[in-house]
Amino acid sequence: MIQRRTALVLSGLIAITAAVLYQPPGELFADSSAESFRRAVPRVEVGAAAWGASGEIKMHFVRAGERVALPLEIRGASGSLGFRYQWVAVGSGESGDVVRPLEGDTLLAPLTPGFYELEVTRHGVTQRLEEPRLAVMVPFELKLGSTLNGYQIGRYPAEWSRDDAAEKPLGFAEVHEEHLDLPLTKHLRVRDFITHDRQTMWPKYVAVDPRVLDKIELVLRELARRRGEESASFMLEVHSGFRTPLHNAGVEGSARDSRHLYGDAADVAIDADGDGQLTLFDAYRVEQAVDWVERAHPELAGGLGVYSSRRYATPYCHIDARGERKRWRG
Repeated sequence: MIQRRTALVLSGLIAITAAVLYQPPGELFADSSAESFRRAVPRVEVGAAAWGASGEIKMHFVRAGERVALPLEIRGASGSLGFRYQWVAVGSGESGDVVRPLEGDTLLAPLTPGFYELEVTRHGVTQRLEEPRLAVMVPFELKLGSTLNGYQIGRYPAEWSRDDAAEKPLGFAEVHEEHLDLPLTKHLRVRDFITHDRQTMWPKYVAVDPRVLDKIELVLRELARRRGEESASFMLEVHSGFRTPLHNAGVEGSARDSRHLYGDAADVAIDADGDGQLTLFDAYRVEQAVDWVERAHPELAGGLGVYSSRRYATPYCHIDARGERKRWRG
């Protein structure tokens, strides 16, 4: 009798254990859905260094075929083994170059000028990294006299000066109308750096130095900090970004070798205190924030001009990243 009870108990335990351990096929593979599979695939993310000191840089400017330092972090896999990459044109799936193996943090830029996003593929799974984007520039050397592909730019001091140290941009981003709203940073767009001339043709060409982009975003972060906020969105008007030498020659009071020619300057009006108005007090707050940023980031040193004359509709500040400290009022 005891043996029979023991056998019944053991049989019961075995049945219970089997019931607990058993899962119907549908439940066993429930986690193999497309969403779960996507989560299980190693993810590629852009490292912090690619976003600049401000963490807000959304566009890198490079020459065609140049090597691009783009730190990538791979989550869920050891190393970049098996990953391949290619650049695809913004707004389409058109490839800007051949597919290449992903080897380290140095990538090759496409040979064709344009705006691109990075696609990374492994085992048939493709990830598109929409930001930061890549702007492949037309080399400066392709400018013929005062024009580039029919767009009137004018001549730079380096083209007629005997000064061997005279500057010139490395190249120009080729901008079509559909590119105007592409973000350069959190607060700045491509349209903010287009020359305000009367040329109606497309594409247009623009020089942009990412250092001034980083500097402006750092200024905005400092303004937010002084308001007791970790970050903030600001009303910001860009009165002037890049200027062609031809256009700059007609701007009243502009220096012949203005920093606007090189893409590392912008004239901005910022509502620093958030009251919905652009006043002289805002310009003074911006001035203080620029001083703080240059002390914290000496590599971004440059010019600051505060323009508060009544002849201007609103007070504004010229901010540039020329590499040395300059101050003036206008």
